[in-house]
Amino acid sequence: MNPLAQIVRATRPIYRKLSTSAPVAAAAKPIPTTGLCFELDDEQKALQDLARKFTREEIIPVAAQYDKSGEYPWPIVKKAWEVGLMNGHIPEHCGGLNMGVFEGCLVAEELAYGCTGIMTAMEASGLGQTPVIIAGNKEQQKKYLGRLIDEPIVAAYCVTEPGAGSDVAGAKTKAEKKGDEWILNGQKMWITNGGVANWYFVLARTNPDPKCPASKAFTGFIVEREWPGVIPGRKEQNMGQRASDTRGITFEDVRIPKENVLIGEGAGFKIAMGAFDKTRPPVASGATGLAQRALDEATKYSLERKTFGVPIAKHQAVAFMLADMATGVETARLAWMRAAWLVDHGKKNTVAASVAKLHASEVANKAATDAVQIFGGNGFNTAYPVEKLMRDAKIYQIYEGTSQIQRLIISREILTAAKESN
Repeated sequence: MNPLAQIVRATRPIYRKLSTSAPVAAAAKPIPTTGLCFELDDEQKALQDLARKFTREEIIPVAAQYDKSGEYPWPIVKKAWEVGLMNGHIPEHCGGLNMGVFEGCLVAEELAYGCTGIMTAMEASGLGQTPVIIAGNKEQQKKYLGRLIDEPIVAAYCVTEPGAGSDVAGAKTKAEKKGDEWILNGQKMWITNGGVANWYFVLARTNPDPKCPASKAFTGFIVEREWPGVIPGRKEQNMGQRASDTRGITFEDVRIPKENVLIGEGAGFKIAMGAFDKTRPPVASGATGLAQRALDEATKYSLERKTFGVPIAKHQAVAFMLADMATGVETARLAWMRAAWLVDHGKKNTVAASVAKLHASEVANKAATDAVQIFGGNGFNTAYPVEKLMRDAKIYQIYEGTSQIQRLIISREILTAAKESN
């Protein structure tokens, strides 16, 4: 048996002790009464060690290859599924471990250390699953989340459109009710896992009245890839995270049974936005993993490269850059940990999730840029790992809500709280 699989088999019973038979959305860990603690428990350490070992053995050796080819990393996805590093947050009644967002973030940071493109290929499935986890009924969860447990397949979150990215309320994809079915038409864009997903969460306008508020105008659907009229486009050739499959998807008269509506008509926008409270912390943890890799690579190189007769780490200009990178990594990690902890304990984490996503994204980009600078001319060359980190980092400031959108969310929440306190 694969040694990684042995570790998972040994730790799964422990993880199950942390879970309940209720869906993740309804489960909240008891609030500790002993004050702050920055130590992982034994189960979390085992999971982190498993993800770290998997990254070193399975991802890092082939990351550059997938970056060059742009192929979807199915072999790695299947291995991660086999050893239990995917779908850990799926409810227990579907065969999952019902793990928290915090534990998922631990895994995401370690995987991102190896390659954020490969990590995104896996984590995007979690984003697609989250609306079903927080809003699906038992039958929907068993059918669609259970598939992910039974075989190594992935899901996708289908919301962004060519003219509606940050402005989700501007989405034009529509669904019309015809008897017991809905007829879906429209086009989505920049859908991660768009060409490889088994099924999608799709947000569509179901109230044609332009004056209808977004909170009531949209409905969330589960749409299967193989249904007639579902047409994925070509794979986009992106600057970074090239192992991730990103495509546009066209829906032409796709017939959706009423059983595939989440909660009910008009609930889609709330579901789509609510998912971000659970999925932005993992994005932040991925950015943190990239920043940690940049710091480690730059530190190692600075001790090997010599100028003026000494390692460049001895020069204060370089040493201070390393110090700033380390400071960013530490604060980004604390930010995602707090955001994940809050949502796992049933507390509102909207601001904390946006703070974590914003800060970690900025840290990742600065750390990668500084790593390239420390490598000098070598940093600009594909023979060294840091140029890939710089390319991969940029998307963190864009997907799952741009840095500007995070600032908008944070400022609105602050101002709203200030008004309510007066």
